Amino acid sequence: MNVALFGKSIANHDAPFIQVFLDWLATTGGQVFIYDAFYQSIRNLVTFPVSPVIFSTQAELSGRIEYLFSIGGDGTLLDTITLVGNSGIPIIGINMGRLGFLSTISKEEIVPALEEIRQKKYFIDQRTLIRLDKPNNLFGNFNYALNDLSVYKTIPNSMLAISVFIGNEFLNTYWADGLIVATPTGSTAYSLSCTGPIITPQSQNFVITPIASHNLTVRPIVIPDDSTIRIKVDGRGINFFVGLDSRIEKIENTIELTVIKEEFRINLLRMPDSDFFKTIREKLKWGLDIRN
Repeated sequence: MNVALFGKSIANHDAPFIQVFLDWLATTGGQVFIYDAFYQSIRNLVTFPVSPVIFSTQAELSGRIEYLFSIGGDGTLLDTITLVGNSGIPIIGINMGRLGFLSTISKEEIVPALEEIRQKKYFIDQRTLIRLDKPNNLFGNFNYALNDLSVYKTIPNSMLAISVFIGNEFLNTYWADGLIVATPTGSTAYSLSCTGPIITPQSQNFVITPIASHNLTVRPIVIPDDSTIRIKVDGRGINFFVGLDSRIEKIENTIELTVIKEEFRINLLRMPDSDFFKTIREKLKWGLDIRN
């Protein structure tokens, strides 16, 4: 099978796991595509049984691979969505990091997982994306995110006044460090750390979560994901930050943001013995009690 590998870097002690991965892929007789920067970082740590194809853009993968493997943590997987885009290529997360909500296959489970993938023993989870519709060129061709869109202050000892409208209806003005609009996938990320609720992946919702709100009665709110969200920001400075997952841009506070659901979704591959509720039990240590 033809697959692509994406990553940033690996620790030296993880190189044997990557070697096992590469050796197994060589037995399939397919081509292995490796992201250029990742190839440069691991080329002296592993041996390639078959010469890989080096790529750096989405266009080089379209119609040529069956799966894209993200090797790292959840942050690494988030970066893969700009390479996959609307191609429908399933993303598989190999967890070399710590928590691993999205990258659910541990490095010790690589070979058994690969065998199940070869036998098509897996599920595909379609995950909703969020889109910064206006301004539509702030992040070039990649104005979408899997986890969340966030706005936050550029001046440390200050607050923002963030006015939010749902459609044509005024929701609230948040006096806070910032604001998060999260997808169900992103509900277990930044939003969760700001006391936002956990939303199951197939819920057709977004959650709006303030960051360090100055008003203690303000709480996160869940809205339908077909809503149009408009955001106006005011504050002591003339700029504020906008984030789409791990990508960040600075923008003038005279510019209004419009946020909607992206038209396409991302396919995340899930193994048969894994599900969302099992993941949150294990990762968040739910039920970890001597009485159980």
